[in-house]
Amino acid sequence: MTHTHTYEQRDFASPDETRTFEHGQMELVKVQGADIGRLVLHPGWRWSNDVKPLAGTELCEAPHFQYHVAGTLHVVMADGSEFDAVPGQVTALPSGHDAWVVGDEDVVVIDWWGASNYAK
Repeated sequence: MTHTHTYEQRDFASPDETRTFEHGQMELVKVQGADIGRLVLHPGWRWSNDVKPLAGTELCEAPHFQYHVAGTLHVVMADGSEFDAVPGQVTALPSGHDAWVVGDEDVVVIDWWGASNYAK
């Protein structure tokens, strides 16, 4: 019996879709039916200021599973708990949060959940 295996390779340099918003953008690539997003958030970005008007919700309701590539992202959950996410960390983030860039370095994250509906 012969099995045919194929690979699929994508590059964020030529995404399927780019969504821009104040102080940032999200590039989306589709790989074998999965949506993967790269978010680049510039200093001054805050979800409640820059994406909330697009989402129409009080807090970000998109769950995220992210790898943090660069910068520091401060996250505050609906229950009041908060933390910083920094390069090299992986975050499983449920819905119901606000977040913002800390400092003067861009935040870059790769997101495997929530990317398809982010900033829409």
